[in-house]
This record gives sequence, C-alpha cells and structure tokens, in this order.
Amino acid sequence: MLKQKLQQKLLQKLSPQQIQMIKLLEVPTMQLEQRIKKEIEENPALEEGGNEDNIQDNNNIDENINDEKEQDEFTLDDYLNDEDIPAYKLSASNYSKNDEKKEIPFSAGSTFHEYLITQLGVLFLTKQQVQLAEYIIGNIDEDGYLRRDVNAIVDDLAFSQNVFTTKEELTEIIEIIKNFDPPGVAAQDLQECLLLQINRKDSDKKEIKNAEKILELTFVEFTKKHYDKIISKLNITEDELKQAITEIVKLNPKPGSSFSEQQIRVYQTIIPDFTIENNDGHLTLALNSQNMPEIHVSQTYINMLKDYNKSKPTKQQKETLTFVKQKLDSAKWFIDAVKQRQNTLISTMKAIIEYQYDYFLTNDEHNLKPMILKDIAEKTNLDISTISRVVNSKYVQTEFGIFSLKSFFSESMQTTTGEEVSSREVKKILQECVDNENKKKPLTDEKLTAILQEKGYKIARRTVAKYREQLNIPVGRLRKEL
Repeated sequence: MLKQKLQQKLLQKLSPQQIQMIKLLEVPTMQLEQRIKKEIEENPALEEGGNEDNIQDNNNIDENINDEKEQDEFTLDDYLNDEDIPAYKLSASNYSKNDEKKEIPFSAGSTFHEYLITQLGVLFLTKQQVQLAEYIIGNIDEDGYLRRDVNAIVDDLAFSQNVFTTKEELTEIIEIIKNFDPPGVAAQDLQECLLLQINRKDSDKKEIKNAEKILELTFVEFTKKHYDKIISKLNITEDELKQAITEIVKLNPKPGSSFSEQQIRVYQTIIPDFTIENNDGHLTLALNSQNMPEIHVSQTYINMLKDYNKSKPTKQQKETLTFVKQKLDSAKWFIDAVKQRQNTLISTMKAIIEYQYDYFLTNDEHNLKPMILKDIAEKTNLDISTISRVVNSKYVQTEFGIFSLKSFFSESMQTTTGEEVSSREVKKILQECVDNENKKKPLTDEKLTAILQEKGYKIARRTVAKYREQLNIPVGRLRKEL
C-alpha cells in the first residue's frame, strides 16, 4: 500500500565552491601550478596572465587580430617565396648541408634485470633453458631476491607460457643464476643471500670461515645479537667474532637495489611554501608564489555574455549563453578559491610564527612550545580540519633550513617543576642519550627513563619506548656492538 507524507529534514552539505577550496588547501606549492594549468585547459573562460585594465571593445580586438593575421600571412608568404634569401637564414641547424644529422648523446644505464639477462648470453644453454632462465629473472624482485616458490613458477609456466618443465630442471636453472653478478642474486632469504656472497670470498682466511659458520649455524643468534651464545656455540674468541662480523657487515643485503640504485633513484625536490626571514630580530613572512601563474576571467567571454544579453537570444543562443555563464562562474569560483587559499595559508602560518616566535629566532629546541592543531585553530578562528589540511605536505624555509610544518606541532609534557615542555625536546634528549651511550652496554628503556626523570622530565617507560620507536631507534639489545 502506497502512502504519501510530508517530511522536513535539515541537512548540511558542502557546496562545489567549498569542495574546491578544500582540495586546493591540500595542494602544496609544487603541485599548485599544475592544478591551475589544468583548470585553464578545461575552462576556456579562465586565462593566464595579469588582468588588463584598459581593454578595448570586442570588435576592435577582433579587427586587430584579423589585421595581425593578415600581416603574418603576407610576411610569411613573402619570406618563403623570396629566392634571394641566403640558405643560412632559413636553416635552424648549426651544421652545413654536407654534415650528417647529429643527435645529442645521453647516458642511459641498463636496469638490473637487463644486466642479468645479458649474462645469459655467455652460457651454453638450450632454447628452453634460456626461456626458463628469462622467466625466472623476471620473477626476481628489485632487491635481487627470488621469493616465489619453485612449484608456483612451474605452474605459471605451464598455464601462461605453455612451457612444461619440472621442479628439478627449474632448480638447476636457479642455481646457475645464483652464480651471476651481483653476488647474492636469486636468493630466497637474507641468510642465503649473505651466504652466497661470503662463499665467493677467499675461504682460506680465518675470519671468512668464521663468518660463514656464523651465517650458516648461528644466523638467528646473529640477527638478535646474542654474541655470547655465538662464542659459546662456535668456540671462538671475542676478537675472532668481531673480525667475522666486520666481514659480514661488508656484505650487501639487497644486491639488486644497489646495482640499479643510480638508475631508479628518484629525488623529490622540496619547494617551500613559505619563507621566513630574520631582519634584526623581526621575522617577516612571505608566501612562495614564484611559479604560480596569474589568472583572470576572459574578457572575450564577458563581452560575449554582454552581447547576448543586449538582444533577445534564440534557442541556440540560450544554450550558448548558459554555457558561457557556467564557464564564467566556474572561473570566478576558481580564482576566489585560489585567493582564499593564499589568505588561509598566510593567516595559519602567521599564527604558527606568533606561537613559536622564540624558536624561529634561535632554532633552539628548548624554545619550542607544545602546540597542537587546536591551538592554531583557536588563534585563526578556523576549523581544526582546515588547519590540518594547511599543515599537510607544506614546508617553510628559514635561515636554519627547510622544515615541515608538521614538525612544529608536538604534545606537551610536564616537568617536575610543573613547567610544560614539548615532546620534541624530550625526543632530542633521548636521541643524545642513545648517541652517547656505551655501545658495548647500550641503555635499556628503564635506564633511559631514569635518566630523563633525573633531568626533570616526568615520563613513563612506555612513553620512552613510544618515542624511541618514533625516532627509529631499536631496542638496547639490537644496538649492542662488540
């Protein structure tokens, strides 16, 4: 049974302009230029360049354009038809006609997998063995490991390549590839990778023999740095263990990535969004808009809209009028969103500078006040989510270097005197304690907690463990050295 009823609801939805503004806030300066150019390509009513105040009538502009076109056409024809012009004026090349076409040479190194395949050429293998070897090499990851099960590779070859082989034949090919360079390639795990490398060294040396025994017989103890157990199990001295470990440390745990590191390494250039300058104790803030193109609404589209409004438009002209209005509105919204983004960034960064003024003057961690997103949101009268979007992926350049805006936010912690300090200050002291510790007897979390409490920081052991993990510092047992 159908029923009709009236219902009133109160909903809160974001307008398209608000959504556009939110997306622009998240975009760093490095990507803003691309975003603006993309909008210019999609919206013909948006143009690049400064807005001119003295714009002539549309008819005059069209006449000027037509005159320029006619002049260009005449000049071009005259230029091409003149046989008296010397050939060197018509040539864009710096070489004569007798010279061969020269190309600019460039350096391009081979990839890791290409390097492995080239080594197949020196082996006497059958056609099927070469096909199997190439497939195996294709399954080796960028670190140089063959982590796939041999049976799975056999099934893949049968189903995808229509090549039927056995586990024994495939294992034989894998053993051949393990002799390729770089040493350690095609290993299934770290232990095998290191053993493959140590086996290629001079086995007559005592430290090499001990290193091979450590990797083969006491690998678990070695990874956990249980040196006492290794000495007892292998019946060697501490000096012999130290020499063997020195040889193991020289080995490469990722033979593949080290080979192709120069070719595949990608450097991300950080372009700061803000610049802070110290002028005799007075901090000045500047927003980086160096690569951001100037944009304005197309005057041609504005004149077009005015012309349509003067006369009574036809049905086809109404559709054109609607299209022009949509594009003009979209262009205005985008320009307003860019301006609002700039204003929001400036106001947020000013609030951060005001909050951390002493730190930006001295770059002293002790002057870094505890600060959370809520503190800046209250100073700027903006929402916390807006501050979070502003801070995300943004950088500021100071006289002490380039810093992420996120690095200025930290939790608060009380000292024994009741003073609130930043957790970043505590992390710095924790890092200094670890750097200056005796590596033969590294500090445990309990001892680090006691040291921090002696310095006046009220901190629990679990908090020390959390900060240590955030600083990528391993536990004391794994920091032990001989």
